[in-house]
Amino acid sequence: MTKSDIERVQAYLRRILGSDRIQIVPPAKPGLSVEVAVNEEVIGTVHKDTDEGETSYSVMLTILEEDLPPAPKAAAPVRRAR
Repeated sequence: MTKSDIERVQAYLRRILGSDRIQIVPPAKPGLSVEVAVNEEVIGTVHKDTDEGETSYSVMLTILEEDLPPAPKAAAPVRRAR
């Protein structure tokens, strides 16, 4: 992705998600993924695809189990009177 692509995708994501904390981070070395970060924490990647003259950008978010809140405890099954 070019610098212009990165700036445009970042502006779009900030607008539709309503947050200026979103950053699109160019790769440190050519060939590495372009990253999506919020408050400097990487949450996923962005990929550019051009097919038959049309360009699209895919955002892949990665959520680690350790970052999720604890799962609710399963409730005991409710028994119905017959």
